[in-house]
Amino acid sequence: LKIGPLTSSSFFKSEVNEPGVQKPKLDVIIPVFDPGLPENPDEYEKAGIWPELRRAEATRFAFKLKDALEQTGKFGAVRVTPDKNATGDLYILGTIDESDGENVEIDVEVIGVNGDVWMDTSFDHEVKESFHNDLRNDGKDPYNPIFEEAATEIADELKYHKADDLEDLQYITTLRFGKSLSEEAFSQHMTENGDEVQLVSKMSDEDTMLRRVKAMRTRDQLFVDSLQVNYAQFSEKMNDSYLMWQEQNLIELKAKREAEVEAATQAVGGVLLIGLSVLAAVAGAQSNSYGTSAGAVVAGAAGAALISESFKTSEEAKVHRDALNELGQSLDMELAPQVIKFEKETVKLTGDAKDQFQQWREFLKKIYALESTPDTKL
Repeated sequence: LKIGPLTSSSFFKSEVNEPGVQKPKLDVIIPVFDPGLPENPDEYEKAGIWPELRRAEATRFAFKLKDALEQTGKFGAVRVTPDKNATGDLYILGTIDESDGENVEIDVEVIGVNGDVWMDTSFDHEVKESFHNDLRNDGKDPYNPIFEEAATEIADELKYHKADDLEDLQYITTLRFGKSLSEEAFSQHMTENGDEVQLVSKMSDEDTMLRRVKAMRTRDQLFVDSLQVNYAQFSEKMNDSYLMWQEQNLIELKAKREAEVEAATQAVGGVLLIGLSVLAAVAGAQSNSYGTSAGAVVAGAAGAALISESFKTSEEAKVHRDALNELGQSLDMELAPQVIKFEKETVKLTGDAKDQFQQWREFLKKIYALESTPDTKL
């Protein structure tokens, strides 16, 4: 466009990664993570998962990875989107495999807009209790290392792709966006083979449809850029409560394990003492020894006492499990998905981010059709 504000990606042109060769910086799409919930809701409690909390994490994790990728300086615009149907050069699909405050594991798949899979890797990180005891970590997310590691590895993948290939990737991005508006006008320039797309030909820079599509894509980028504010606010809103949950859940898990180990140890000790009391009673009966029989009674009583104590300790373990459950449920309510409002002068978008994004894309198609057939009333 000759006038008006530039898109955020316009400020990230290229970098030199090969001797004398500039590589274009790719625009990245990070859809909200797959929360990794079991298909059967009955398994949530067994797996220690609170669904609303996990869904909130799915949004937070995508935004955290966005921040980490931006810190590398290797990419153009990095955008979080409601789903993977947004337009970009590179897509990062994440799944939460585990997150309990102590252990976090995510699966990250990186795919080019042409369908080429760059990487599919799992990352994990264990949070030590010492992290929360260090005053210098106050306000820091203990999960940060996993996103930094993932971002570094994704950025490293760039060195395996030549500048010309990345430029073709960006061109395919434009063509695929155009195809979403007018399939018949853009399909001829690409071929699809399974999940992969290959560039067949390029359109003239002066082509009217191409220029119209580029203008439409600029509008689309600006809309998705505006969504980033909502994702940032969502992550910030849940920050204090989430950091508290991470720390408290780690403490609860540690206490629960210690209680269960103590209960198991006491129960084994009780069983051994009862076994000894039985042997002593048999020996006493055979010898008519009062002392041996009395010893058996004492040993049996001691064993019963230890078993009773193990039940008390098991109850303590149950208290820890109940505390975890209550903690998760309270966070569920606080972090339930919020309705996101977004209005344009020409269209009113309502509902959550996914609903608004779908309405927006439908609106773009109407605009494209109207500009293509200005004399036709839609």
